[in-house]
Amino acid sequence: MKTESSVQTQFLSAETVAHLVKTLGIADCLRGVADYLHADYLRWEAFDKSARVASHSDDGVIELMPISDGAHYTFKYVNGHPKNTALGLPTVMAFGVLARVDTGAPEVLSELTLTTAIRTAAMSVLAARTLARPDCRRMALIGNGAQSEFQAQAFHHLLGIEEIRLFDIDGAATAKLMRNLAHTKLRLRPCGSVHEAVRGADIVTTVTADKTSARIITADMLEPGMHINGVGGDCPGKTEMHPDVLHGASVFVEYEPQTRVEGDLQQMPAEFPATELWRVLAGKAVGRTDERQVTLFDSVGFALEDYSALRFMRDSARALGLGQPISLIPSMANPKDLFSLVRPSAVASDAGTKMSRVA
Repeated sequence: MKTESSVQTQFLSAETVAHLVKTLGIADCLRGVADYLHADYLRWEAFDKSARVASHSDDGVIELMPISDGAHYTFKYVNGHPKNTALGLPTVMAFGVLARVDTGAPEVLSELTLTTAIRTAAMSVLAARTLARPDCRRMALIGNGAQSEFQAQAFHHLLGIEEIRLFDIDGAATAKLMRNLAHTKLRLRPCGSVHEAVRGADIVTTVTADKTSARIITADMLEPGMHINGVGGDCPGKTEMHPDVLHGASVFVEYEPQTRVEGDLQQMPAEFPATELWRVLAGKAVGRTDERQVTLFDSVGFALEDYSALRFMRDSARALGLGQPISLIPSMANPKDLFSLVRPSAVASDAGTKMSRVA
């Protein structure tokens, strides 16, 4: 006799994830996601990878980011609309699913707006930990919007950055960041220009939002031994680096086929050299070769990072007893009888009566 089976999906709302982060603490969340990222990048060859699917408009972009390791499949829905803040909406909004490959059953449905900010900052630190000089203490942070506090705290807690020089064309954004991080031990120094912020910095992180072919960092700003995290150039037609910056640096990427189209690398010819970061992490390629080398991580965001972040949030939520089970998939006594969910009660009753008479 068949029994009714059900698929319960763990739902992690925006409020639940925020509570989780507050409970664990931002430093431990960043550290945990960075650890999951490192472990998963070392399993690079186990993943079925593809570039994200993007729908572009004059106002922004909407993307789907899928990946699978054969046991689990994840995807993220995410947008990027720089004008949204004028409407009272976030520039980036995201959610995602973690599903079993053997059955296709969705295990987790989660917000990924806050989670994406955490995983992006953790990824920046993982790259810098791999490529930057070990004695880095000063960072320039260009772009002080929604992502900036996470980047600042990630570099402070996970890499030992003590001073951050801030610049944004919107002074209110910089003031917001300074208020939000006033409780930390970071030395926060607002600057009047990109040049001023970058001067003397060991690490430069750019997280700008405008969907334009910008050249925020120029070759004259490069200093020996500098490491650059280019985070904001993440779709076709959107850049942050002058091409001469790439010529003056050793360039590292997440997934080369995607970065060639979306990153600052899109400005360069197909033969321009770039190394996927996983190869350095796995010891299959060389990262920094000396203290004077300039390194650039051309970060566009890759689906593996969302896979890692979703697993971290799932595991942390379970450990803390957080999350709500939801019936995303219907329960049926007969999985072949989907119509039973909407069949009129009178029809079901009549069918039961007829069966009784036959018996």
